[in-house]
Amino acid sequence: MADSVLVMLYAIYAPKTCISFRRNPLINQRQLATTRFRVSASLPGPDGVKVEYTPWLIVGLGNPGNKYHGTRHNVGFEMIDHISQAEGIGLNTIQSKALIGIGSIGEVPILLAKPQAYMNFSGESVGPLAAYYQVPLRHILLVYDEMSLPNGVLRIQPKGGHGHHTGVKSVIDHLDGCRQFPRLCIGIGNPPGTMDMRAFLLQKFSSLERQQVDAALEQGVDAVRNVVLHGFNSSTTKFNLEQKYKYHKV
Repeated sequence: MADSVLVMLYAIYAPKTCISFRRNPLINQRQLATTRFRVSASLPGPDGVKVEYTPWLIVGLGNPGNKYHGTRHNVGFEMIDHISQAEGIGLNTIQSKALIGIGSIGEVPILLAKPQAYMNFSGESVGPLAAYYQVPLRHILLVYDEMSLPNGVLRIQPKGGHGHHTGVKSVIDHLDGCRQFPRLCIGIGNPPGTMDMRAFLLQKFSSLERQQVDAALEQGVDAVRNVVLHGFNSSTTKFNLEQKYKYHKV
């Protein structure tokens, strides 16, 4: 009977579709050499062959600092925190102006990131991280708040525009204008009446809204796991449909 063999799972290079990254000259390569994706796993196999997986970069958008904690504009950060806790991935390193954590979902290497520049400059982290870790465009999953969706409703897509979201626009700008990357949108609803949009985004949720968002974050972890492990499939379509009507049940 074949014994389980300890192998190393390394991030591999995948062709970039329409993007040419430039390496950040400020990164100290020797200091960060040990942060390359190297995830240990026990797999059955008589020859001990190295198994390679294309990594994922999962980025939550938000604003750093206690002032913005729990606000509508920071639900992207909250989603990263939920994934971090669910998968046991510590967010304990600063690189490319982002707080990052390296780990895996199943056997697939992932990099979690929370840009620490303000929302409008999120792309300054995403571009360099994707370049350094050689993450293909199709594996950059961006998580952010979406006013066009009802509060607590999720939508996961393989690509899209920025929809006037300044953080998403910054990311697109720093990916050479490419939009063909996945995104998980977390609905926060629209400002009531004539309320200023910026004030609404920086406001905290009501008690009911908070309950809806907390439930959505739990569901979001499962959605991210499915996409990372299986890609966009019929389960993704079903998930989006269920989300669309989850607050319209009679």
